[in-house]
Amino acid sequence: MRFSLFLALKYLRPKRSFTSVVTLISILGVVLGVAIVIIVRAVMTGFGDMWQEKILAFKPHLTVSTPRGVIDHEEALCKRIEAVPGVAAVSPSIETRVLAEYEHRVVAPLIVGVDPARAGKMLQVTNMVAGVFDLTGDAVVLGVDLAADLQVGVGDTLLVYSPMNLVKPDEVYFPEELQVRGIFKAGQRDFDSGFLITSLAVGRDLMGLRSGAYSVHVKTDEPQKLEVFRRVAAEVSRVAGPNYLVRTWHDVDRQLFNALAVEKNMMVILLMFITVVAIFCVTNTLIVITVQKTDEIGLLKALGFSSRQVMLAFVLHGWIQCLAGVVLGIALAFLVLANLQHLVDGLALFGLEVFPKDVYGLDGIPHRVVPREVAEVAVLVIAFCTLASFIPARRAAKMDPVVALRRA
Repeated sequence: MRFSLFLALKYLRPKRSFTSVVTLISILGVVLGVAIVIIVRAVMTGFGDMWQEKILAFKPHLTVSTPRGVIDHEEALCKRIEAVPGVAAVSPSIETRVLAEYEHRVVAPLIVGVDPARAGKMLQVTNMVAGVFDLTGDAVVLGVDLAADLQVGVGDTLLVYSPMNLVKPDEVYFPEELQVRGIFKAGQRDFDSGFLITSLAVGRDLMGLRSGAYSVHVKTDEPQKLEVFRRVAAEVSRVAGPNYLVRTWHDVDRQLFNALAVEKNMMVILLMFITVVAIFCVTNTLIVITVQKTDEIGLLKALGFSSRQVMLAFVLHGWIQCLAGVVLGIALAFLVLANLQHLVDGLALFGLEVFPKDVYGLDGIPHRVVPREVAEVAVLVIAFCTLASFIPARRAAKMDPVVALRRA
């Protein structure tokens, strides 16, 4: 064993002294700092994953529209797009904001009219809490939160008022009577409270159209594989022609994902200051040790040990503290993440709601650990710790043995 490592381990050995307590506190500081940063990054990554998963299941991956407003030959366009390799499903669609009323309770959801025969592939709504996903005739399917706001159930009849009454005040558009066939739970507040799903024919009636659609919605086989998805989007754009605009789900929800990325980066930067404070504790521990071991340092240098060996011993002392803190911090982070939902549920029992659905829009706290991000945290903390250890280590290395022994 090299002398520097032997000396570092000797100083780390518990001795029931003040220095041992300070060393333990320093290691605990690093443990907590590393664990908090990893947990926050995992939760923020989980947020992005869950948003993406629910958006891809509920919304179209590609939206084809025209500056003219209405696509006249929507079926011909759908057939051309369906022939593109990588396209899973296509449907003409009408989306508009409406007023829905039931027993004098009024809300303003977004109504989505799709082809009933294609709705199963376009809207992957699998969690039906009541009724069935059936859009035939004058039917409507809505989210569980919207149903709660209106206090409706399966079999009830909604009145849906067309926005064309505001656009064309000289014409009267009677409200549509739509029967609730099913209630779904997407697990995302915006979808569960803000959408009515009905047939394309009902959507046309609400907008005063006899034919056509406002857009064509496209589902692809692999929307998360960026390179593949870009090729499919480019081919759809080519097939649709220059008169149509093709927007991807990245474009439509760009603000949401940019906000999540910025929030994640800011949270990580702010929380890294916790680790920096812990690293300063390690530095303070080394300073205390160099003061307490002044006589030993002077004796070692008088016996012929080089300044480099003494300096390396104190650097290793700080480095081992940080390494232990990083390893324990990673273990603590994985332990907390494995029991995260139980911890949240336990806090809720005491009246502390840390993850309300009406705020975050999700029905569970998500998380995903990215190994690269864990490695980044570990490397940064160890690097900062090593640099911080140089200050007291350099002081010990430059100590004059004569002066050190005289002070002793």
